[in-house]
Amino acid sequence: MEASSESESEAGHGTQRPGTGTVSAAVHEHLRKLCLREFPCGAGSWNKSRFLPQTWRTWRELVPREEDVVSPGEETVEALLGLVRSPHSPWALLNDSNAEDSFLRELAIRNPMTIRDTFFYSYFRSLRVVDKEVTLVDKDLLKFLKLEELVLSANRIKEVEAANLPPTLKVLELYGNEISSMECLCAHPPTGLQHLGLGHNKLQGPSESLHITADHWPNLVSLDLGFNDLMDLQSMLARLRTLRHLRLLVLQGNPLALVPYYRGLTVDSLAKLCVLDDITVSPNEKHLFRGLSLNGDLLAQEAQLVVTIGNVRGVPDTSLLDPEPGPEGPFITYTYYVTYDFVKDEEGEANEYTDLLAEIVKPSPSLELLVEESPEEVIENVMEDVVEEVTEEVEGSLESEVEEWGESELSVVSVPSTVLPTPRASAEELAKLRPRIDPRLCPSPGTVLFNTTHKPWAEVIQCNYEVQHVLRDLVPLKAFLLAGTTVTVVEEKILSWPVVLPAVDSPLSAKKGKGEKDKKEKEKDRKGKGEKEPAKQQAPKKKKEPLKELRQDPPILQVLGRGLVVLEPLLVGEPLVSSVCNFGVIRTLASDRLAFARDSKKIKKTAKKEKPKAVIPIYEGDYHPEPLTVEVQIQLNQCRSAEEALHTFAV
Repeated sequence: MEASSESESEAGHGTQRPGTGTVSAAVHEHLRKLCLREFPCGAGSWNKSRFLPQTWRTWRELVPREEDVVSPGEETVEALLGLVRSPHSPWALLNDSNAEDSFLRELAIRNPMTIRDTFFYSYFRSLRVVDKEVTLVDKDLLKFLKLEELVLSANRIKEVEAANLPPTLKVLELYGNEISSMECLCAHPPTGLQHLGLGHNKLQGPSESLHITADHWPNLVSLDLGFNDLMDLQSMLARLRTLRHLRLLVLQGNPLALVPYYRGLTVDSLAKLCVLDDITVSPNEKHLFRGLSLNGDLLAQEAQLVVTIGNVRGVPDTSLLDPEPGPEGPFITYTYYVTYDFVKDEEGEANEYTDLLAEIVKPSPSLELLVEESPEEVIENVMEDVVEEVTEEVEGSLESEVEEWGESELSVVSVPSTVLPTPRASAEELAKLRPRIDPRLCPSPGTVLFNTTHKPWAEVIQCNYEVQHVLRDLVPLKAFLLAGTTVTVVEEKILSWPVVLPAVDSPLSAKKGKGEKDKKEKEKDRKGKGEKEPAKQQAPKKKKEPLKELRQDPPILQVLGRGLVVLEPLLVGEPLVSSVCNFGVIRTLASDRLAFARDSKKIKKTAKKEKPKAVIPIYEGDYHPEPLTVEVQIQLNQCRSAEEALHTFAV
């Protein structure tokens, strides 16, 4: 009969110090917690008459009694079993106990004399010691003569002495430990092992593939190496081909699984594989990638991810609350964009993304022409809208709300004029500017900040952003996907001032008088020769006033919303992460009332023939503003056929 000792209870290791525990000590501690030699188990005053030594009895004692009378101080077997079976009993097992624990408790009641160390060593076929701070697989495991399954997950094991593993083992699980190399397991591995689980460890380096061969694991059917730091896919598959009995394989979560042709190359290299990363390998999949393994060494080891940023909604129109500029400015403009951080590829092209990287303090031209409609006119129109369209009752409430809104939402620190960072700004370079820049706009170490195109305010700001990231350093990419990316919505405010050019005397002005005199003499000569005087030309129309040149201050940045996008699904086989980041409502009743009044004024100007419609004020009870949201998609490219993989990634 198969049984196991589940070590997932809340107990520790007793007298063992944390971090120095052995597997055998954890097993004995768990057995002690079962109280197999204490009431109601074991032998004691509660059932001593059943275990008195056999003596010669008189003929009167041999006569059967009508009923077996139990002494008042003892309990029947049924009563003792009821105490360990009832969930309301003080002696009931813990909720996380398994069927084998229950069996041992009942066995200790029915036949407590069998509960000996020799019984345990010959009885257990499965041991589960999970999350017990075990660091050492000791040689006492060799005493378990029939042990076939050993689960030591979620401990602190760094090395495993293969010589201490029972030769009868068929299943060995070491998930979630600190094993950095399989070399220790390959000294004297159990030759009959059929399943080896080493997921969520610290395996790394190209030499690890040397330990996955039939020389060490001749009967291996299932292998789980997921969520380590294995990189060389081609070398790993070359060693896995020697495992003739291998049918189930897990490699997802490793950097090598991020290349687009990972699944196709693995399926074609291991012809007998039935399940890869918990997904059945279909005949159609084998057909699509047939022949890819013949050219596997020619495929570039790089990952491709496409980042798409869609619409931004719920952005407040801050310009409505700006005061009217004077004749000397300032003229204020607003733009909005979205930033996200992405891993920096040390092995990639140095200038591959130079034109796409975010500039935390984006340099702007020193001179820029005004737009067709000047900021004075825009602000003047908005103020006229409020005066003409909003009722006096609403006006009174607006003044207090605008004042409150302006103090809370627009309290940003102006960025002083400093040396601007380069477009490819690293975390180290930007750290020097942290006292002047909102820390939320600085990328985390090892990443670079990307941003969408700057767009003016709209109810729905369409970013239309799509960029493909090609990365060759796959280990940092895996760490980045585990951490996720931070998406930020930024408002950029720029103050512009008119440039007053100094008056400079033109060299032509000195010759102006002489030029006019020569012109008159030529006209007199032409009249003397009888030439007709040309018709007087019509005076030219008055030209528009030339557009002013502006000087711009450094931008003032304000973070409107910031949130984390989880990318871990890309490591477990999901090709796409799609998210709508919701940063909550940041619009206010005051700003929306002003926007409503402005829009109503524009509608009236375009429909002069129609009777103007009355403005319907926005009341607080009916106010349900839209939250600030941004659409984000990140896709991990995957090849769908051998032809596509060879066409795209052949070196």
